[in-house]
Amino acid sequence: MASREYRLVVEGELSDRVQSAFEGMSLTREQGNTVLCGPVRDQAELQGLLRRVSDLGLTLLSAIALDEPSTS
Repeated sequence: MASREYRLVVEGELSDRVQSAFEGMSLTREQGNTVLCGPVRDQAELQGLLRRVSDLGLTLLSAIALDEPSTS
């Protein structure tokens, strides 16, 4: 199954409690925003992450693939 590493940036500094909504992603805070990084298996999983951002009322600032797809 191919996966890619993604970096999602949302507005504001989220609490560690919110990290449970993004299982498998690391959460860091940079310049007043929150950065979520981690592997995403496919487009369906990416859409689920983006939907979760929306469902939580968060503002998505960017979503970037950090590497080429890898098969593992």
